Amino acid sequence: MTTMIDRFAGTLLTDIPWQRLTTPYGRGSDLPRLMANGQYDEIAGLIEHQSTLWQVTPWVLSLLLRTLQTKRPEDVPLAELELYCAVADSLIGRDLESLPHVERPELLLDERYLWPVDEEEDELMWEEEEPPGYAELPFSSYYYYSGLLLKEAIPDFERLIGGNAERSALAAELLETLKSIRLEA
Repeated sequence: MTTMIDRFAGTLLTDIPWQRLTTPYGRGSDLPRLMANGQYDEIAGLIEHQSTLWQVTPWVLSLLLRTLQTKRPEDVPLAELELYCAVADSLIGRDLESLPHVERPELLLDERYLWPVDEEEDELMWEEEEPPGYAELPFSSYYYYSGLLLKEAIPDFERLIGGNAERSALAAELLETLKSIRLEA
């Protein structure tokens, strides 16, 4: 059975047009570097802001969760867990099962949802009624796929319980939140 993490994994870090995907503070161009350097606090602020998820969110989650699968519990920093908690908290109270979503996650990289290569007009684009990637279908897809990715990672989060008390408490809190979210693939 292919998981959502596996489906996203088919898209390599270098295949994601980060400079054409948005965050609350502009384009996602810095995300590959931030992920490579483990700058989880900075990443968290770019994928979730005031309970809003962004174009970059499911892509960042897929890459981080893929590496989480191979990490030893003691190698998972609290800031990384806090990042997952922030995204999970933004899903609370949303009926993810009934959200409209694109059929396959890679469709979120379709040209019609991407921002132009030239960033010069970005400010004007935010003033549009529906800037690229923020119509109902793609926007709700960011929540849907982010939820699926986090739910599929439950076994990885369960591995983090035990050992470091602070990490265990945060992992337990995350698991409690994820178990309260109804969503099936």
